[in-house]
Amino acid sequence: MFDLQGFGPQIAYGAWMTVQVAFGGLLVGLVFGLAGAGAKLSRFKVLRGVGQSYTTLVRGIPEILIVLLVYFGGEDIINRIATGFGYDGYIEINVFAAGVTALALSFGAYATEVFRGAILSVPKGQIEAAVAIGLRSRKIFWRITLPQAMRLAIPGLGNLFQVLLKDTSLVSLIALPELMMNARIGMQNTKEPFTFYFVAALIYLAITSIVLIGQIYAERWANKGVKRASS
Repeated sequence: MFDLQGFGPQIAYGAWMTVQVAFGGLLVGLVFGLAGAGAKLSRFKVLRGVGQSYTTLVRGIPEILIVLLVYFGGEDIINRIATGFGYDGYIEINVFAAGVTALALSFGAYATEVFRGAILSVPKGQIEAAVAIGLRSRKIFWRITLPQAMRLAIPGLGNLFQVLLKDTSLVSLIALPELMMNARIGMQNTKEPFTFYFVAALIYLAITSIVLIGQIYAERWANKGVKRASS
């Protein structure tokens, strides 16, 4: 249907790279989000300040700047530190790691608020009951708070992941060969922008549709016990 003039494998590789960056950003971002939520809910003022600073700063900066700061700024900082220790060579940051880290930072800042709201929504009576039977705070978190918070957080996290998938196009700025970068290369060589960008749009739509279906099933699975208990 679409004549990609030999650039089909390159487009397919770009789509696969996009998926890898997106899920890498998701996994690391979930860690950032949980850590941020834990900090903002901490009884220690310093940790609350760190959590608040993280979400305020990251959400106040465009994602494109976060990508550039992590890659170019991070590379500069690492080389300055290495020079201070007497290293004369030049250290290059892996573009995949930089892209995943940048997207994870952005995702985690928004996921922090999703997790914080979900944790606060867990009934306090269950926490008090767990304390009454002698469970330690760590076990209460892993066995009671986190499982219920994850169930409540799935819709919000799913929406954030949809945004993350589309933000993967930003990592093309640091020469990571994801879908948009490879589509642009094909367009520049064939002078057919509509064909390559339309194919890229269809691929993004297909990926987000699959993710949406997965989110629906995840929500149904997470709510099975709740629906059964309420009926």
